Formats: sequence, structure tokens, C-alpha cells
Amino acid sequence: MGLLDYERRFASLRMNTSRGRVSPHKVAMLLAVIDAIESGEVTGNSIFFSQALRSRFSQHFDRLASADDRNNPHLPFFHLRSEGFWHHRVRPGMQSAYDELDTPSGPGAIEKHIQYAYLDDELFELLGNSLVAELLRTSLLENLDEQVRSDILRQGDNWDWLECEHIIQDYLDMLGKELRGETFSKTEHRERLQQCLNNRGKGSIEYKHQNISAVMLEIGLPYISGYKPAFNYQHQLKQAVLARIARTPEDYDRLVEVPDQIEAEPNHQSLDWESVFDPEPPETLADIQKPDRRFLARRINFAEREARNRRLGQGGEQFALDFERLRLIRAGREDLAREVKWASKEEGDGLGYDILSFDETYESELFVEVKTTNSGKYQPFMITENERAFSSERASNYTLYRIYGFSRHPRLFKLPGAIEQNAHLAPQVYRASF
Repeated sequence: MGLLDYERRFASLRMNTSRGRVSPHKVAMLLAVIDAIESGEVTGNSIFFSQALRSRFSQHFDRLASADDRNNPHLPFFHLRSEGFWHHRVRPGMQSAYDELDTPSGPGAIEKHIQYAYLDDELFELLGNSLVAELLRTSLLENLDEQVRSDILRQGDNWDWLECEHIIQDYLDMLGKELRGETFSKTEHRERLQQCLNNRGKGSIEYKHQNISAVMLEIGLPYISGYKPAFNYQHQLKQAVLARIARTPEDYDRLVEVPDQIEAEPNHQSLDWESVFDPEPPETLADIQKPDRRFLARRINFAEREARNRRLGQGGEQFALDFERLRLIRAGREDLAREVKWASKEEGDGLGYDILSFDETYESELFVEVKTTNSGKYQPFMITENERAFSSERASNYTLYRIYGFSRHPRLFKLPGAIEQNAHLAPQVYRASF
């Protein structure tokens, strides 16, 4: 849908005109809901027919109503369902009775049949932004021309909501191409994008792309590898990303499944192995905390899905095995290269490491854990407690190989020593015992 679609729908509600004038009931109810969301009274996408909501409705109704209008909040709470963005959670066992209900006789009919109302996920996301909420408030009262709309949305030199929608869509188009292995020109994308923005320069657009990368990481999605995450973004940008996800969440299910669909794996014979090793591990970024899920009804975690992708994991381990053997051969230790072992394949994946290799100087064992992604250098990855514990116990001869961009131009960097010394660790799963 998008913001402008909801604006048009808010400005053209199916209003009751049976008394020769437009009834204000639907407008008053939607204004009451917007107020409740903005105040924090409604924190999830569940709108109950509460006394607090009815009081808010009455405040707006008294301002908008004429002498012959009756204060009946149960009517708009029910009939807003005809607008397509307002839905009801029917009480258990009452679906048949609800389906036969043409109009509620009073508040009791709402309480009897309906547990709560809820909005389109995308609309609920949109209403979490104060400027967007103000635009939609205004559109309930009158049709806006383009200049008024722009004046409401713009915050000085900051990016407005519509600009955010444009650049997010462009970013997602590029991301989809990258994950599918398709070539694209960032310059061409940027030049087309500039036509939709408010005279934004190249640097501003590039940095906003980096901001979107940070948001994507925070909510568990892949990001464009060429746009290093920049976490000091406007809160509005994250809201706009969440709203776009809420519009068509199935698109993001497909997005995170892309690694399973890629058939081609890197041709190791044609690789320039000199360019594979990345000597610079990621610099420490802001700790990626679990995001505020207030407006997002779904949880999509790209790192978890990659961890479950057995083909991707095995492909990365084979790649690391070849890299280790080549490294030792180039160091003049063909004898050690012949003894490098794919331990997780030969002995099982519960060892705490994947490859048993060697330090060419001291001839000591080197335990290598491999984590592979088709996304970029900063993509989070999953570590089991067993792997974490093993990295601490064998920190002096343990290293983690992080392989990124695997299906396109694979590269790897090393994280030697205990994992918790190199990355932020956040608990994901707990063991429940009795």
C-alpha cells in the first residue's frame, strides 16, 4: 500500500449519509485510535473496545458532531471493517454469529462478538511515526494537496517519510539482485533515485544506504555487502523499514530463503586465492541489540536460517578446507597440508570446531570453526554454546573463519582466540531442565 495509499483511503471513507449529512463516527474513532497509539496507551496491534478508547472517541465526536448525531462508538468500531484496513478478532465460538451480524445493537454486541480490532500491520507501523500520524489525521478531515502534504512530512533538512520509502524500495531492489547473484550498477540506481528525492547529493544517499544496512542487521535481515552499516540513523528510517516489511512480509520470507535457492557454488579452480583472505576483521560496531518489536508482528532472522542451511555450511567448510591446505602448501609445508582434516564431516559436528589444521611454524594443531554467509562482512552469525566453550578452552590455538559473499566473490577473515573476545554474544536459546 504505502503512506499515500492510506492517506487517500483515510480521505475517502465510506461514510454514513442516511440523515442527509456525513456522520463523523468513523473519523472520530480513527482519531481516537491514532491518539491512543501516539500516547502509548495502545502498544500492540490490538485495539480493545475499552472505556479509555470510548472516552477518546467522545472527545473527538463532541467536536465534530451536529445536534442530531448520537454518541454511539460501537457503530464505527464495527463498521470500520468495510474500509479494508480495520479487522476484527472474533471471540472463540462466535464466528457464525458474527458473520450474521449486520450492525451491533449496542456496546454489548461488541463485547459479545469481538475480542479486539486490529489494523493492517503496515498501517500500524505508519501510525507509530508522529509526522505520518499527523498527515493521516489531517487526511481524515480534508483532501490534502501536494504542498500541504509535503509541509507536514518534512522536518527541516531531514529526510521525510516519502523520501525514506523511495530509498528503502531502491535498497531492497538492489539487495534482491545481490542475493540472486545478478549484476547491477549502484550509480544507475542512485541517479534514478535522485529524481524522487529532495535534491539529495551522492554522499547523503550513500550514507542513508548505510543507515538502512544497519536497520536490516538489527531486525535480522541480510544487507547489501557494499554498504557498511552506519547505526546513527533517524528513528523514522527504522519505522519506515518496518512499515515496508509489514506491507508484504512474504517478500522477506522469500528474501531470507535466497541462499537455499542458489544453485551455483564458487568455482575454486578459478578463484584468485590471493584475494580471498581479508586481513582486516570487522571493526567493532554498536552492539546489535534485540530490536523493539512493538510494531512488527513477524520475526525474520537471516542468521538463524543460514545456520540451518546445511548446503551453505558444507560449502563454506569445503572452501575453508581448500584454503587451509593451500596456505600450508605455500608455506612449504605440504606434509602438514596432507594431514588437514575435515573433522566435522568425518567425526560429527559436535566437536566445537570444523577443521583440524596446523600452525606451519610450531607444527601445533589449529582448530578452525567455519561460519558462512552469502551476505556481507558484518552479517551476524549463530554460535552454539559448545562452540563458544571450546573456543575459550582452546583459545591459544583456535580461530574462527568467517566466509562472506560466498556465492558471488567469497572472502574470509579470521577471528583468533575466544569468540567472546571478538564479537558481541547475545543468548538466543535456553535449555529448560526439570
